[in-house]
Amino acid sequence: MNIPSELKYTKDHEWVKIEGDIATVGITDFAQGELGDIVYVEVETVDEELEREEVFGTVEAVKTVSDLFLPVSGEIIEFNEALEEEPEMVNSDPYGEGWMIKIKMTDTSEVEDLMSSDDYKQLVGA
Repeated sequence: MNIPSELKYTKDHEWVKIEGDIATVGITDFAQGELGDIVYVEVETVDEELEREEVFGTVEAVKTVSDLFLPVSGEIIEFNEALEEEPEMVNSDPYGEGWMIKIKMTDTSEVEDLMSSDDYKQLVGA
C-alpha cells in the first residue's frame, strides 16, 4: 500500500497536498483499493466555498457510491476534468493523475488537524 510521507490525510481516506494556500485533494491508495474499479467521479461544487468535512462530490465504483469530504475549508477552484473520460486513473494513479480537486484554502491552520502519513498508516493498519 502506497502512503506518501509528504502528504496529509483524513480519517475519510482523502489525501491532501499543500502548496501555499492551495490544497490538491484525492482519495488514498487504500480507499481506491477498498472501493474497487472506479467508474465515475462527480464534483459539481467548483467555484463554491465549502467548510471542512462538507461533501464536495461522489466517487462511484462498480458496487458502491461514496461521498467525498472536504479536508479543509475553502473555495473549490478546479476539478480534474480528465476523470470525466478516465475515472479509472483514480485506481491506477491515485496520488498523481487521479487527483480530484484543488481548493483555495480560507484557513490554512486547518492543515494542522490533518493526519501525517504515520498516523494514517495506523488508521488503516498498514
